[in-house]
Amino acid sequence: MKLPPTIPAARRRRRTTARIAVAALITAAAATLPAPAAQAAGSVVKVEGSQGAWRLTVDGAPYTVKGLTWGPAVSDADRYMPDVRSMGVNTIRTWGTDATTEPLLDSAATNGIKVVAGFWLQPGGGPGSGGCVDYLTDTGYKNAMLAEFPRWVEKYKDHPGVLLWNVGNESVLGLQNCYSGSALEQQRDAYTTFVNDIAKRIHAVDPNHPVTSTDAWTGAWPYYKKNAPDLDLYAVNSYGAVCDIRKTWEDGGFDKPYIVTEGGPAGEWEVPDDAHAVPDEPTDVAKAEGYSRAWQCVTGHSGVALGATLFHYGTEYDFGGVWFNLLPAGQKRLAYYAVKKAYGADTSGDNTPPVITGMSVDHASAVQAGKPFTVKAQVTDPDGDPLTHQVLLGSKYVDGSGQLDDARFTDKGNGTFELTAPDRLGVWKVYLKTTDGKGNVGIETRSFRVVPPQVGGTNLAAGKPATASSFQPGGVGCPCPASNAVDGSFDTRWASEWADQQWIQVDLGTRSAFDHVQLAWETAYAKGYTVQTSDNGQEWTTVHTVTEGDGGIDDLAVTGEGRYVRVSTSVRGTAWGYSLHEFGVYRS
Repeated sequence: MKLPPTIPAARRRRRTTARIAVAALITAAAATLPAPAAQAAGSVVKVEGSQGAWRLTVDGAPYTVKGLTWGPAVSDADRYMPDVRSMGVNTIRTWGTDATTEPLLDSAATNGIKVVAGFWLQPGGGPGSGGCVDYLTDTGYKNAMLAEFPRWVEKYKDHPGVLLWNVGNESVLGLQNCYSGSALEQQRDAYTTFVNDIAKRIHAVDPNHPVTSTDAWTGAWPYYKKNAPDLDLYAVNSYGAVCDIRKTWEDGGFDKPYIVTEGGPAGEWEVPDDAHAVPDEPTDVAKAEGYSRAWQCVTGHSGVALGATLFHYGTEYDFGGVWFNLLPAGQKRLAYYAVKKAYGADTSGDNTPPVITGMSVDHASAVQAGKPFTVKAQVTDPDGDPLTHQVLLGSKYVDGSGQLDDARFTDKGNGTFELTAPDRLGVWKVYLKTTDGKGNVGIETRSFRVVPPQVGGTNLAAGKPATASSFQPGGVGCPCPASNAVDGSFDTRWASEWADQQWIQVDLGTRSAFDHVQLAWETAYAKGYTVQTSDNGQEWTTVHTVTEGDGGIDDLAVTGEGRYVRVSTSVRGTAWGYSLHEFGVYRS
């Protein structure tokens, strides 16, 4: 089984809400190990049975992993663990184990929950977070991990909260971001051999808890089958394709059971694009169905799939949190109750979250920057609770930020909301968040494209000769000459050197009067600049000054006259240079 093709970083999930910092884990290798604390006797956990008829047992009793990946801070464990237990969850998964782990284990054990305790290896997380490691030659890194991980196993092996140890996360996939061709194959063999070395070390310290290793797809399992015979079971992260695991396991002729260590609705990297060429995020209803479907497919592979820790018991309220978290900002959504029902907990007395359907953005492909636009949706509450609405904007596909920002809006009634468009060009996402006052939330999102506001009159600069103090001959989307700023396309740009004092000018051909200038800045904008005119291109008259520019679209009511019009920049708004998609000079 081959691994899936390289997935561009922009399309891979960035589950920063769940990750434990790689640097912190590596630094922990040099930490002084705390003195062992007194613990109740730990459980004896075993993988028992034979081919196709395995089971996990805890102190001799059958144990199906009904789990969630864990997101809150360790300091919040006592606050959230009872809620986790109320969902029918018996297991949580972490990505790192170190000196900070004990309170989490304590809280889990107090609530009758066990922990899949992780150990992070670079490059983990699919895209390769944490940097590249040469598993053929980097003996320093390998020796540090071979010493580090067993230390914490020794520390926690008798803790009643431990279920099993999990070495690495998506590193077989992540190595493709460091190597290619035959070198990649050698690294994957070396990595999985190293995982086996760790497994043997852990077994020597703790014979009473199984060891597994997680990767992003079953394409990693042939490497484990070849190089890591000491693993007790396999583990896989799988979302939209979770129901395909069984077939790949059967086709691969594997001889070990597995658990799903991340799963749920389809992720950003595997859904089709919407009309604006960005991933089409599933609705709340679809996400809830994704968790139910995942659990059905796990339990359907009886005797081989030993359970799952679905993704994600997290509270962060950002791009990734809205996509995956069961309770963003601590509020429960439809998916939360879907998992609770799947795990057999009683939901009969639960209040139900609001349901948002049919969300749309008027004129979504051409929302004018800085102008009002309308969002519509059907919002209902099964319990008839009074509802409160919030509208937020996300610039993930404009600048890579996962942050969601509150937008001022007017509730027009009947599920219609009016707000002002941002003034930065590109594809944005608008989020409608509806709460019921009972701790529940419904969230839906749609994308829309921000375009420059329409300007009346004639653009005198369109297609005219343009020059600049400098331009970038190479880089993303370049060469970026001055002519790009007057070509009528917002897909091209002029980009300057990375210095404050720069200029771009257009020759209108004849002395002309104008009454409006529109500047469409790319991310690299001018905080300070002047608009100037000249009849000869040598002597300049300033007709407008900006000292607190903030990028996006600058619509300037500027009256002037001249053959040449120049934008002379003085203060950069970013560490880069200046970058203009379009420089328009208009006459009504």
